[in-house]
Amino acid sequence: MTDPNVPPPRDPNDRPEVVHHTTINNPSSGDRGGAGWIGFLVGGLLVVLVIIAIVVFSNGGLERATGTEVDLDVDLPAPTLPDAPKAPDLPDLPQVEPPTVPDPSPAPAN
Repeated sequence: MTDPNVPPPRDPNDRPEVVHHTTINNPSSGDRGGAGWIGFLVGGLLVVLVIIAIVVFSNGGLERATGTEVDLDVDLPAPTLPDAPKAPDLPDLPQVEPPTVPDPSPAPAN
């Protein structure tokens, strides 16, 4: 049985005088040129660096006041709680004996 999609055999001497070749270049799916996102990333980093440079070299973008004095009074009364014990009225700590440590063995002779 023969395959109907295969052309019939030809005589090797029966060749046309002009042979036309067509080349079709199909890039693979992974070879589409990845420079687009890298350019976007580098451009974004440059914008951030320019913003940081503007803030640093313009003293934060704010005019600083010179020669002004500020006098603040931060004298606040201590809060009192009715049920909290005073510091001298705290209970004494229980007596605890220090732990005992066995005597160390003699040092090695070497």
